[in-house]
Amino acid sequence: MTRTTADVTFLRGYNQGLVMAVGRTARTFERSTVVHATGLTPQAVSKVIARLVADGLIRSAGVRRAAVGKPAVVYELVPDSRYAIGAHVARRTLRLVLVDLAGTVRHSTVSPLPSDFTPEQLLRTLKSGIDTITGGNDVRGRLTGVGLGMIGPLDHEHGLIRDAHGLRHWHDVPLREITEAYLGLPVHLDKDVAAGITAEAWRHGATFGDTALIMVESGIGGGFWLGGGAHRGAHTNAGEFGHTVVDLDGPLCVCGRHGCLEIVHNQAADAGNIPRAARVLAIGVVNLLQTLDLAHVVLAGADLLRHGDTYLAEVERAVRADARRRDWLSTDVTLSSLGADAIAAGAAMQVLDQHYGIPGLARLGHSPGAGLSRSPGAAVEPPASETGTSPLDGDAQEASTRVPEVQPAAVVAGGRPLAQRE
Repeated sequence: MTRTTADVTFLRGYNQGLVMAVGRTARTFERSTVVHATGLTPQAVSKVIARLVADGLIRSAGVRRAAVGKPAVVYELVPDSRYAIGAHVARRTLRLVLVDLAGTVRHSTVSPLPSDFTPEQLLRTLKSGIDTITGGNDVRGRLTGVGLGMIGPLDHEHGLIRDAHGLRHWHDVPLREITEAYLGLPVHLDKDVAAGITAEAWRHGATFGDTALIMVESGIGGGFWLGGGAHRGAHTNAGEFGHTVVDLDGPLCVCGRHGCLEIVHNQAADAGNIPRAARVLAIGVVNLLQTLDLAHVVLAGADLLRHGDTYLAEVERAVRADARRRDWLSTDVTLSSLGADAIAAGAAMQVLDQHYGIPGLARLGHSPGAGLSRSPGAAVEPPASETGTSPLDGDAQEASTRVPEVQPAAVVAGGRPLAQRE
């Protein structure tokens, strides 16, 4: 592929991602809505909309007739046109969800995993669960892929599980590769907390600032949304929040350190002292806020949500007590809007975002647009009556039709601003 062809392919996928982001944000939208939100020209928007309609991803929802001027076609997302399955792999359970293109959880199920389970045991349980979800209907034909959110340490870039804490059989396991081969489906692998914070970003949209998701479920982890995207760190292993030390002379943790937040918290929780466990977690959250200056903290995980009111109260109390300038340094603390499904739902949303979201600009030099959905049929040109002008010819022309003067509205796809400049 030549550089020119690659750039055009990338920009075509990017423009499609912009329109899909508007469709996920607004219940209904017109061509002018997309133009205002993205800065694309009306001609470019019409071409993208025509492709998405042809692919069945969006559809006409009627016509809006203004007092003057031509009627405007109103569009809406087709939620059941595509699905993704998300999996949350914890130390004791496997949670599976089916998520539609709008990010709605359509089905949720939990299966037990054997103690100290092996990769083979996980794959069998995963396949059985997916077969149950997709059996007896036509979901399989619209399934985009499977997202896995798993405990770490984890190498997201290479799809490897690097000695997962508390699991003996997971030394450098190429989980993404073997799962794709076993299921015959595209697989996206990420750390559980990175998946969870993605789910929250989808739910909050443009209002989502720098945020930490603190998960308590068979361990403690932290997912971070910083600068408009999930933060994974230099080695894609960020999030080991539970393995920060809070007691120098504390008990031995599964990671090999002494006095980690996770082990100190778990000892209190195992003893039935939930208020103390919540206070331990609150200390960790306050330390995190001193480091990262966050706007929002989301509390998640099945173990935490069983006592959600207690954890929420203790963390809020600690954050308020620590804020020296509450008129300036304020942080909202909430429970996850997706409950126990947050990690699995986020893993599914990552798959949908990879195929129907906005590709990363940094990928220009590395086969741009790789992993993005391509239109299976020929593009349908919009009628001149809709565009108000003759349709543009060729994707190269479409790709170059951004309007640099337009200041787009604050619409966000997966936390990324639509006002990206080409």
